[in-house]
Amino acid sequence: MLDGFTRIVRLGEGLSTTGKLSDAAMDRTMEALRLCRNKLREHEPTRMRLIATEACRSASNGAEFIARVERELGLVLEIVDRQTEASLAVTGCADLIEEESSGALMFDIGGGSSELAWLDFRGGRPRRQGRMSSSIRSWQSLPVGVVSIAEKFGGVNVTPETFEDMVAFVAGQLRQFRGREKLRQMIAEHPVHLIGTSGTVTTLAGLHLGLERYERQKVDGLWMTRADVDATMTALLGMSFDRRVAHPCIGKDRADLVLPGCAIFEAIRREWPTERVRVADRGLREGILISLIDADRADRANSRRSR
Repeated sequence: MLDGFTRIVRLGEGLSTTGKLSDAAMDRTMEALRLCRNKLREHEPTRMRLIATEACRSASNGAEFIARVERELGLVLEIVDRQTEASLAVTGCADLIEEESSGALMFDIGGGSSELAWLDFRGGRPRRQGRMSSSIRSWQSLPVGVVSIAEKFGGVNVTPETFEDMVAFVAGQLRQFRGREKLRQMIAEHPVHLIGTSGTVTTLAGLHLGLERYERQKVDGLWMTRADVDATMTALLGMSFDRRVAHPCIGKDRADLVLPGCAIFEAIRREWPTERVRVADRGLREGILISLIDADRADRANSRRSR
């Protein structure tokens, strides 16, 4: 990978109450996208795919914002559906799935939604990373994310009681998952593990490792046991908001979002208890890259056949 850029813009801030993207949130996002546009000009890619997810899907002015991005920045964004989002995330994380496992439950905790995908390899495992999404047996997009949970319950001063309320709320959403009980049975009878891709899970991993600053190479692919996650969440719940702000693996941008994210993670862990979770500092971006590479290879193969 030649370059990378991440910024928390909270595009969906206030969306759960107003149904619209706010002017402030759109302006923050435009500023970040302007930097992305400048990076694209530096590298001059020959193939691009630029996507928007839950905030733009749900907002009544989502399409209007996409049009503004194209008009002012010349970037053409595609609002992808939930299934496409889940499929791309699975593709991006595919090589973190343990070879000996019979399946995995991958979850991606976002700002306004969280994606779940159950992969079942009992009938065979795809050889190519780009085909891993063909093993998705069931998937769901939960209408809850770190921003929406923080807005509903608060994310600054989170008591253990508030945290349990968050978990219970998310658990209610998980009951809609198609194949919920069959997945529980599979976990009881076969080797299955969780894969978590989100700032919540990578933050927990950084805390678990005691990092003085976030280091992707130490976090991506890390295995955490059930006891590791329990201990790290307990320590995080014991931190004041100011301590979360000051922690180098959390910072001011995530300090009010990390516990709402942990509540989503905890609800998933309780519903489908596995012994281990693998941490992924990758996901949609890598899934898009892999799909573009596959498309480029297919085009070249077709070109050779037509000669």
